[in-house]
Amino acid sequence: MRLKSLLLSCLLFLGITHANAQSKKDTASISEENDLMSMLNADAPTTQNNFSTATFKTTRIGNSQSIENVAKGVLDFRISHRFGTLNQGAIDLFGLDMASMRFGLDYGISKRLMVGIGRSSYLKEYDGFIKFKLLRQTDDNKMPISISYCGDISAQTNKVTLPDYEVGNRIAYMNQLLIAKKFSPKVSFQIMPTHIHYNVVNTKKEPNDIIAVGVGGRVKITNRVSLTGEYFYQLNQLDNTTNSLTIGIDIETGGHVFQLIFTNSTGITERNVIGETTGKWSAGDIHFGFNISRVFTVVKPKGFENSRTKIW
Repeated sequence: MRLKSLLLSCLLFLGITHANAQSKKDTASISEENDLMSMLNADAPTTQNNFSTATFKTTRIGNSQSIENVAKGVLDFRISHRFGTLNQGAIDLFGLDMASMRFGLDYGISKRLMVGIGRSSYLKEYDGFIKFKLLRQTDDNKMPISISYCGDISAQTNKVTLPDYEVGNRIAYMNQLLIAKKFSPKVSFQIMPTHIHYNVVNTKKEPNDIIAVGVGGRVKITNRVSLTGEYFYQLNQLDNTTNSLTIGIDIETGGHVFQLIFTNSTGITERNVIGETTGKWSAGDIHFGFNISRVFTVVKPKGFENSRTKIW
């Protein structure tokens, strides 16, 4: 009996010892796993900034720049078309017989920086711009607004008979801040303080520097259709110019946005739209037009090099 009791005691002792050892081993394993997760998390940011997206559906509200950029490594080929004015009547098919256009290339150098170049048939104008995101709105509203800077240079190259009016004298520069807020998935608003400098103006009385303030917005009607609008108020003006007003409809089709617009501006570049608009809505000087674009992924982001999926 004493032998059996001794054997049972030994077996019970060994069982308890094994259980304790296994428990310590499991605890050590869990601790090691937690340490590994801590190491992995140490490589990742402790807080993730969720930036607001799709404040506007494309890089233009109508004529003007929006807060949006094309993605890094993406090339956007854009065509903008403006027909004649509606008050030309049926003889010119309400302006459809006449048109001016701009085609351009916009490219995303980084998540914050976009550059672009373009050529317009109106006054045979060449332009180039940069747009840089200074601040980005976050979903938690710790940063309540987005701010971008846009700088533009343009030169008109059409033939003129005025003396000493070389191309260098026909260059204009624009500096603009884009201050935008996405209030909800359906409503966005943007303010655009703008400065334009003309190297040469027509008369000595006209200012070389134009200061204007623009406002723009977007209201989503359905999942694929939005109403847009923009207006620029000039604090000082060139002779015989007026403020630009543009109303548009954005239609999303297969990942693209097709924009239909009505505007009193004949030109398409910022210097023309903001500082050189002469048409009046009250007189029927309204141009129907559209913007279309096609994007191409030139450089795919890391991790997508072997993917056939397009990155927009």
